Amino acid sequence: MSYRLYVRPVPPYADPVHSPEAQLYSWALQDAGGDSQASGAADTRDTIEQALAQNALENVRLIGLIPGDEAVFCLADIPARQARFIQQALPYAVEEQIAQDIDAVHLALGEHTANGYRVAAIDRERMAGWHSLFAGWHHTRLEAVYPEASLLPVRESGWVICLDGEYALMQSSSGEWLRMRADNLEMLAITFAAPSEDEVVAELPVQVFGTEADLEHYDTLLTGLARTTGHLTIERTPLEVSVTEFLAWSQFQQATRAINLCQGAYSQKAEGPGRLKPWKPLLVVASLWFVIQLGLEAGMGVYQQQQAESLNSQAMTIYRKAFPGDRRTHSGNVRRVIEGQLRVAGTQGAQIDFITLMKYTGDQYGRLPNPSAVSFNSVNYSNTRGELVVDVRADSYDRLSQLRNGLSGEGLNAQIGSVVNESSGARGRLTVSGG
Repeated sequence: MSYRLYVRPVPPYADPVHSPEAQLYSWALQDAGGDSQASGAADTRDTIEQALAQNALENVRLIGLIPGDEAVFCLADIPARQARFIQQALPYAVEEQIAQDIDAVHLALGEHTANGYRVAAIDRERMAGWHSLFAGWHHTRLEAVYPEASLLPVRESGWVICLDGEYALMQSSSGEWLRMRADNLEMLAITFAAPSEDEVVAELPVQVFGTEADLEHYDTLLTGLARTTGHLTIERTPLEVSVTEFLAWSQFQQATRAINLCQGAYSQKAEGPGRLKPWKPLLVVASLWFVIQLGLEAGMGVYQQQQAESLNSQAMTIYRKAFPGDRRTHSGNVRRVIEGQLRVAGTQGAQIDFITLMKYTGDQYGRLPNPSAVSFNSVNYSNTRGELVVDVRADSYDRLSQLRNGLSGEGLNAQIGSVVNESSGARGRLTVSGG
């Protein structure tokens, strides 16, 4: 069964772009037979969507109703009959009727009448905001956006007025709609009663719809409206439903001449999935290729990581066999350590003598952040053991450790023993050999 959801924002209006969740709505859910199945007076979007979900309704046709004064009614006298030429001529045909730059206005084309094409004009930015407010609701698809007053039933002559709280929605027999404060209705009485150039009437019928409360509240105003010119006959019709439900019923009865604002850039064809339909097979293939490629890349990454870890493990196994006493070397620095050891070996051949050990020790001493904080008290060299023993004093043990680590980084075997911590720093014995 096809359902229609009529949604009408209620004042105060929230910013449709930055805070749409703050907007409240009057709404009516209508079944295929035109009967109202559910409604609300001031509910949030989430509440309405939950009502649809609880009733297991999907793909409901959503009709958005915006304030009648947001869109302007125009007539366009265009002799063309082909849609392409009509759209091209439309801006020029209504430009003088709109007090705004025509390039900043969205135009929606209505039916053709004896007086020309009926047109609705609305500011493009405002239309974009309203469209975003109604688009993307869960369980629905946006079908149309109408000025609310344009859904009033059309009479053969005269005007139709619907009281809606402090506002009045109006529509003439020609299909022109208005929205204004109800207190200002009496100001339009003379305009209502003035006949057109080609007709002479003694009385102009005005049918007024409204709830019992609204009709009673504006009783004095309506009585004065009939007496203002003597040419108006007021017919009051009480409503037993909300204004939103009344507007939905009126459209179902096809008693309206409303213009759907969802045209051009805002039409379902322009934004719906139909635009991508010809490309759907290609998109499927491209998506499948992307998933496969992503899987291959991820698999290769895991495989290469496992290979790298295996090679690191093999390299460290070989190094441990050659240097079982070295516990500071790991897979991250093994290459640097071996390169340093090869440099040392290449410098003095098969034997590391006193001069070589002193050269590396002096080089690392010069690289310390503050060499003056380190002093050598005595230097001894054992040719038998190939060891350089330095009695060294520093302002802290960390300084001694930096000297030792620098020598180890060059591939030498450096150790610190007999460390004594004193109030002025630390002293110890630095032993350096070729490893």
